[in-house]
Amino acid sequence: MKQDRFLIGILIFIVLLVVIALGLFYTRQDAQTYGPEDSLEGVVRNYAIAVQNMDFERAYTYLAEMDAKPSYENFRKAFLNRELDTSNTAIQIGSTRNISDSEAVVDVTLVYSSSDPFSRSWSDPQNANLIKKNGSWKLIYMPYPYWGWDWYTPTPIPVKLP
Repeated sequence: MKQDRFLIGILIFIVLLVVIALGLFYTRQDAQTYGPEDSLEGVVRNYAIAVQNMDFERAYTYLAEMDAKPSYENFRKAFLNRELDTSNTAIQIGSTRNISDSEAVVDVTLVYSSSDPFSRSWSDPQNANLIKKNGSWKLIYMPYPYWGWDWYTPTPIPVKLP
């Protein structure tokens, strides 16, 4: 009889620990919120959050108005069709380097999660390039999978040979 009470006490304790752990997990999840857009890091961060939240309209506003900019539909379809898939990727924003008053580079590190529980995640240092247009910073390049390889690449014009 005493052993049954002890076992029931242990089971109740385990159930309480599970309930507390689940409660902490759901209440402490830090939802990514948009930050200020007046800094280079803010533009890169907000773009990455918008892409991960599938807020394509907002993400598209961070792209610079230049030749060969993808249309909104092509931009959106690239993510919806999983040509660009950020589901297993996180981004860490590093230091900023202003090349000039209208050009800048932000160091970013892409962190890829492993595909199995026994492997480690791995990281890849990259850059995000921005230009200043009409007083605000806009992206002209982000690393894959946040950016399509053909965005801002002009279509080649065939040359007729004599």
